[in-house]
Amino acid sequence: MSHSEDYQPDRRPITSRDKKISKRAATWLIRRRVTPNAISVVGMVAGLAAGIVLALTADSPYAPALFITAAVLMQLRLLANMLDGMVAVESGVASPVGELFNEVPDRVSDTAMFIGAGYAFGSDPAIGYVAACLALFVAYLRAQGKVAGAHQEFCGPMAKPQRVFVVTILALLSGLLPSAWQQQITSVAVWDRSGGLMAWGLVLVILGTALTAIRRLQRIARALRKEAT
Repeated sequence: MSHSEDYQPDRRPITSRDKKISKRAATWLIRRRVTPNAISVVGMVAGLAAGIVLALTADSPYAPALFITAAVLMQLRLLANMLDGMVAVESGVASPVGELFNEVPDRVSDTAMFIGAGYAFGSDPAIGYVAACLALFVAYLRAQGKVAGAHQEFCGPMAKPQRVFVVTILALLSGLLPSAWQQQITSVAVWDRSGGLMAWGLVLVILGTALTAIRRLQRIARALRKEAT
C-alpha cells in the first residue's frame, strides 16, 4: 500500500482495515500528526525485535516468555503495516519517499523474522534462510508485476499476513505448550535440536510461499497478456 490516495485500488486487501477500532486508531494518529513513514519505521523495529527475540529462545531458560513476546511483536508489526496506509489515505499525506518506507521496512522485517525463527528453539537455521529468501521473492514478484504493467498481485495462500500469522501461532504454541506435548507433536522430526515445532511450521511456510510464487507468476503473466491484446 502506498502513502497516496491515488494508490488505493492497488492496496493489499485487509478486512480489519474497515473495522471501527482500526479507523479510530488511524484518526487518533492523524490528530497527533504521526506520519505514515514513522509508523512504517515502528513496524520495522517491531519486526527486527521479533526476529532477535525468536533467536534468543534457542538457549534461554526464559524461552516460553520470549516466544510470547515475539508473537506480540509480530502482531505489532502487522498493525503498523495496516495503519501506515490508513493514515496516509485518510490524511491525504503523500510522501515523495513513501513507497520506499512502505516496501523496505517490510523486507527487513520479513528477513529478520524468518532468520530469527530459523535460529529459535525447535528450529533449524537453514530452513529459516530458505523461508526468508522465498518471502523476498514473492514480494519481488508483486513489485515486478507492477513495474511490468500489471496490477500488484497480493494472492496467497502464503502472502505476508498469512506468513506472519503462521509464525505467530508457532511462537504462541512454543511458548504455551508443555515441552512433552511439543515433543509428541513433532515425534517424527528429523532435526537434531530438541522441539521441532518451529521447524515444521517453517516448512509449511516454505511450501505455501512457493505455491504463492507460482500463482502470482501465473496471474501476472495472464494480466500482461490481456493488456497486450
